[in-house]
Amino acid sequence: MSAGSPVAAPSRFSRSRFALLVLAGVYPLITTILYVLAPLTEEWEIWQRTLVIAPTMVTAIIWGLIPIVQRVFRGFINPVVR
Repeated sequence: MSAGSPVAAPSRFSRSRFALLVLAGVYPLITTILYVLAPLTEEWEIWQRTLVIAPTMVTAIIWGLIPIVQRVFRGFINPVVR
């Protein structure tokens, strides 16, 4: 590192803030999935519905919701330590 290089301020990952944001995204996500799939799975047993809903939800969270939360709210979930 050269003498003139700016030093990045240290930040600390906030699990509670991250959890709050993920919860705020998961609630509408699972509600939407349930509304979309409920009419298609009316006659199914609960375990059959869950077998379809769980992978759909996990996929949407891992490859959609979490990357968006991390990108959009980077400064909120990684506050600068002072």
